[in-house]
Amino acid sequence: MGTKGKIALGAVVGIVVIGAISANAGGGDDDKNTSGKDSSASASASAGRGSGDDKGKGAADESRPAKKKADIKGSGDFEVGSDVKPGTYRSSGNDGMCYWERAKDASGELDSLLANDNVTGTTYVTIKATDKIFKSNGCEDWEVVDPGAKGSPASSMAGDGGMFAVGTDIAPGTYKSTGNSDMGCYWERAKDAGHSLDSIIANNNVSGSAVVTISASDGYFKTTGCEDWKKTG
Repeated sequence: MGTKGKIALGAVVGIVVIGAISANAGGGDDDKNTSGKDSSASASASAGRGSGDDKGKGAADESRPAKKKADIKGSGDFEVGSDVKPGTYRSSGNDGMCYWERAKDASGELDSLLANDNVTGTTYVTIKATDKIFKSNGCEDWEVVDPGAKGSPASSMAGDGGMFAVGTDIAPGTYKSTGNSDMGCYWERAKDAGHSLDSIIANNNVSGSAVVTISASDGYFKTTGCEDWKKTG
């Protein structure tokens, strides 16, 4: 299967938004679990069901919460409705090689693109029921986001951390990032995780200091290539 160069769709709102190029190649599921690990876990559980003290230890082990199964494995082409369900998904811990794409058909042509992005850190994507294909290449596993989930919003964030959910990951307010150079810092306020032009409330490429007020009504804040942000008000 050939490898295609994909350009993440940028957005321009009174400024030039820098796009990034990522290699996109379809592939099967990137299963990180091994049969060896499964066998080891089974052996441990069996040992825990022994008599005496071992039985008590086994009960304690089994009471630990199991690692959540990925809703979408990191790489592959997925049909919406059969392989993946519509909803908002999150992928965290990406190193810059993650590329995802929402498409209206499986033609692979540029006209089929609905939205796409190259990711460092965390990203959120809303897959709509009208989408046909979701592509993910080089990304960490995806998990469904509970729309009713509550968090402990932080008052600072990594400048290259990706996307943050407002009210869950970060608190609304005014944030400052200093020491940015060569217009390499890009920030974006978004009303949702659709990643269309209509999703963008405001954005900018920055050199030097950046100051932005994130509203409580914003859905997400995206930051790439910036110095760390701290809440100032």
